Amino acid sequence: MSDTTTRAGLTITGPLNSDYEQILTTDACAFVTELVREFRPRITELLANRISRQQQFDNGALPDFLPETATIRGSDWQVAPIPADLQDRRVEITGPVDRKMIINALNADVKVFMADFEDSQAPSWAGVIEGQINLRDANLGTISYTDPQSGKHYTLQDNPALLIARVRGLHLWEKHLLVDGAQVPGSLVDFALYFYHNWQTRLNNGSGVYYYLPKLQSHTEAKWWDDVFSFTEQKFKVATGTIRATVLIETLPAVFEMDEILYSLKDHIVALNCGRWDYIFSYIKTLNNHADRVLPDRQVVTMTKPFLNAYSRLLIKTCHKRGALAMGGMAAFIPAKDAGENEKILARVTADKELEASNGHDGTWVAHPGLAATANGVFAEYLSGGKVNQLDVSREQDAEITAEELLAPCEGERTEEGMRTNIRVALQYIAAWISGKGCVPIYGLMEDAATAEISRTSIWQWIKHGKSLSNGKLITKALFADFLEEEAKVVLQEVGSDTWQSQNFDRAKQLLLDITTADELVEFLTLPAYQLLD
Repeated sequence: MSDTTTRAGLTITGPLNSDYEQILTTDACAFVTELVREFRPRITELLANRISRQQQFDNGALPDFLPETATIRGSDWQVAPIPADLQDRRVEITGPVDRKMIINALNADVKVFMADFEDSQAPSWAGVIEGQINLRDANLGTISYTDPQSGKHYTLQDNPALLIARVRGLHLWEKHLLVDGAQVPGSLVDFALYFYHNWQTRLNNGSGVYYYLPKLQSHTEAKWWDDVFSFTEQKFKVATGTIRATVLIETLPAVFEMDEILYSLKDHIVALNCGRWDYIFSYIKTLNNHADRVLPDRQVVTMTKPFLNAYSRLLIKTCHKRGALAMGGMAAFIPAKDAGENEKILARVTADKELEASNGHDGTWVAHPGLAATANGVFAEYLSGGKVNQLDVSREQDAEITAEELLAPCEGERTEEGMRTNIRVALQYIAAWISGKGCVPIYGLMEDAATAEISRTSIWQWIKHGKSLSNGKLITKALFADFLEEEAKVVLQEVGSDTWQSQNFDRAKQLLLDITTADELVEFLTLPAYQLLD
């Protein structure tokens, strides 16, 4: 059945079947409708505030700590105590809400699985609703899957990882659901359906309902979420703090408001996370008009760069001062079949996690179960003797981290090889995304929307400011178009003509050309790409 259905004020334009009806019940729809009517107007205001703030940056201003909230930064306060099952988060794995992936992630040697409705999930109608079905079954402990090709059967093992759901960002709308004739925020859909179908199960298991919040740019956005949480807890008559959140600090404006974000969510927050790939993307986007802050090749922008290391250390210092955990960033590598190559990968992961753990992070992310043992090994050295986190690492003796450090230009070359790699990665990722797959292994890395965003915005900014490659070639729209044609042929050879045709590569190529050569920076590639997604 694919006719439009209206249920408790929620108009559903996506197809329904008996399984979907279990998620989109009348009462669940009523809850979504209630939240949308209460909180959608403020989202519109918050998004308008983002635009006006970006105009200030485009006109020459730089992000900075807010003078009007100095008293919050300067006063003594703590967030609510961290629940027992969120105290030890030394290694977390992330991935989309695909049924088999959920089972494998929950069975991995990690403390937490972040089930993702955001950057590693393409929000097709089927993906959104089946994701909710899968998470409901995971929380019930009944989830299983039989691979139709291999016949292999997947079930949950004993003591699975703790499940945390990541909702979509505030900028993303759900086109298959309408309230009062207008699209509803994807973030509220993900939040409401997950809470509605799982809160009783999770409380019965002695836990709470836990979320990751992405892409926040300000403490006013954090306050909006706090109000959503409080409204929900009161409606369902559960204790304050039943809902707990970890906020990703993955936008440049947000790094200057970490104290304020913690304060705005202090009854509900447990941690901040270094969402470093999105943070690099946001650095490019926020400072896109600043010719003196153009980043080099994506491949050399690592956490050892001064602006990123300062961000990591400030996040740890801020969190631990307030009693919150400070989560590290993603290791996006995929283990290699070749033993020698895999040894090099694990050495790089070890060095990355060693930097995080020695800085004082309480835990870290991996994209593949095969990296869990390496990450666990590093953090075990810092969490010996029964320690479960590094809240005792205060970094209070550090020199004050300044806005200048957080905004420092980044040294490094812009190479033709790097530009061509960016093109191939972005092309393959966009093709996968508009085909319904948001998490894609490409050239030994698990790519999601954030890394594709870096790839295309870097080139856009190089074109805008008339930068040259290290071999002297001027980076222009025409050069990009030529490289795109050439690299598309390389990708066609790599994936084969059948995959090229079946996975929307021609549409992806046109979209990549359009957004990379646009005069104005397209804020998120997922916005135009969503129009191509069923």
